[in-house]
Amino acid sequence: MDWQIAGILAQDGVTSGAVYALLALALVLVFSVTRVIFIPQGEFVAFGALTLAAIQTGGVPQLTWLVMGMGALAFLMDAAGTWRIAGMRHGVRPYLPNIAANLLLPVSLHLLARTLPLAALPQAVQALLAMLIVIPMGPMIYRIAYQRLSGATTLVLLIVSVAVHVLLTGIGLLVFGAEGSRTAAFSDAAFELGGLRVTGQSIWVLAISALLIFLLYLYFDRTLSGKALRATAVNRLGARIVGIGANQAGKLAFTLAAAIGALSGVLIGPITTVFYDSGFLIGLKGFVGAIVGGLVSYPAAAAGAVLVGLLESYSSFWASAFKEVIVFTLIIPVLLWRSLTGKHAEEEH
Repeated sequence: MDWQIAGILAQDGVTSGAVYALLALALVLVFSVTRVIFIPQGEFVAFGALTLAAIQTGGVPQLTWLVMGMGALAFLMDAAGTWRIAGMRHGVRPYLPNIAANLLLPVSLHLLARTLPLAALPQAVQALLAMLIVIPMGPMIYRIAYQRLSGATTLVLLIVSVAVHVLLTGIGLLVFGAEGSRTAAFSDAAFELGGLRVTGQSIWVLAISALLIFLLYLYFDRTLSGKALRATAVNRLGARIVGIGANQAGKLAFTLAAAIGALSGVLIGPITTVFYDSGFLIGLKGFVGAIVGGLVSYPAAAAGAVLVGLLESYSSFWASAFKEVIVFTLIIPVLLWRSLTGKHAEEEH
């Protein structure tokens, strides 16, 4: 291997690692706030990429039907809870946020996708529309699958995550089919940097990933809702005592996770062919990065994800048939080290 090949592999590794870093941050966020090891995070990636591919071919994204169905179910569950508390003493006003989030928004997105000339839209608008279709799935999944289990053990929540993953994978096959898709690149430009050819697509991925990480830092550090999420992550019981609602924090965490996953799908779509079940492996690599960071540290999770991307890239050169095995083997020494050196605390109930 000469330095030029090493540079190309490093570029590919850092580009993939940037996407894995976003997924690792989403996984750490969800786990910190809700104690859910969110295995279906990768499905947001696959759904985002495949929805964008459908939009670019001019077809109406069939995922909007799924979002409307999930919204209707979440509406009925929320409406039943509101009815038990308030009935109709306050009229329809307590039901309005539920109607807007779970009924009007999905229907509006479906009608928008059916009326717009999707293939003729600018690529940025296409990407935004794909993300808007996927993002509402985050809080809906939390409401349907996790909200009533907020007091359950981590093992129970993990089992539910596996079930949600299997269900979403089957739905992905039904909605998108077995054929893979690749989206158009953001940029076809290329630059020579010290003899190394740097693609415009890699620059776009790195720039957008860095921008999102910076925006997340500002959100958690400067906004009230971001500080509330941080408080919930640090001490769930203390957050509830001071009036931070666990359900609201959970829905917000899942919304951010869905947004990060959909954006990751938009970013990775031009790099690799995405299938309905590709999200599992992509999300699992982000999970390895999150484990390297201990599922608690955002910077450590991002650094671990970049390490995973580099390891995957160089493994594909030296032993391409075993690159997945090599990447996932990384988790074993990390877990052993943390088991031997970490403090063991009883689970908070």
